[in-house]
Amino acid sequence: MRVMMVFVLGVMQLFFNHDVAAQGALKMGGSLAPLGLSIAADKTTNLIFPYSIKSVDRGSKEILVQKAANVENVLQVKGAKRDFDDSNLTVITADGSLYSFLLTYADHPGILNLKLNRDDSADPVVEFSEYSDNEHRINGIADRIAKRKGTIKGKRQRKYDIALDLNGVYIDHDLLYFQVQLENDSYINYDIEQLRFFVRDRKQSKRTASQELEMRPLLVVGDIEKVRARSEQQVVFAFPKFTIPDKKKLVLQLLEKHGGRHLEVSIKYRTIAKALRPD
Repeated sequence: MRVMMVFVLGVMQLFFNHDVAAQGALKMGGSLAPLGLSIAADKTTNLIFPYSIKSVDRGSKEILVQKAANVENVLQVKGAKRDFDDSNLTVITADGSLYSFLLTYADHPGILNLKLNRDDSADPVVEFSEYSDNEHRINGIADRIAKRKGTIKGKRQRKYDIALDLNGVYIDHDLLYFQVQLENDSYINYDIEQLRFFVRDRKQSKRTASQELEMRPLLVVGDIEKVRARSEQQVVFAFPKFTIPDKKKLVLQLLEKHGGRHLEVSIKYRTIAKALRPD
């Protein structure tokens, strides 16, 4: 009877692991099947995810993990010692996907660089609590907004053959999206020192210091490093929803690196209040 039970469990395990591709945790009958992965103590295995890593949990201290320096979507994994006990690793990424790995020791792992792919037709496994959106959804909305024609007129400054335009403001799932257009009609590349939003007093008194509150975006889609000569480009900023207090205004500021071609556009509350749906 014991032999038969071991045989049955072995068949079930083979069936459970069959055809599990390197695509993170896969949905199978309401459960999540882990992906088997061998790692060593003297070699680093790189896990490359399609979106930035938001959470990592290792099954034991015998597993060492870290994000690659200055990179958000690469996780480096190795054993803290040789012949560690089998363990597991769980990774959650910004698109709401959960990846589960069953880790075993090997002196010579067959895979040192594993690229994980996400099936875009699959629903996210994880729901983020801070906002009703996640990076994957925000990116998609911002990409669509960047391709739209401007819906706002008059929010523009142009000088030195450089133009800064606020083309549109959109609202979706408690997130505000600002569509900004940058133009460079000169023959000199414009290197961007800063492209930022901040709240400032509408009237500045000479007797009191002006206070500025910088608004930090959740996501920026578009090139904010350079505006090439004789070109134009769209940049979309995503922020948690906000309004502007009385006697304040929102300022969009563009500063040139090692130059003096600086521009500003002032944005009043009523412009934000007329935010459109991005549909």
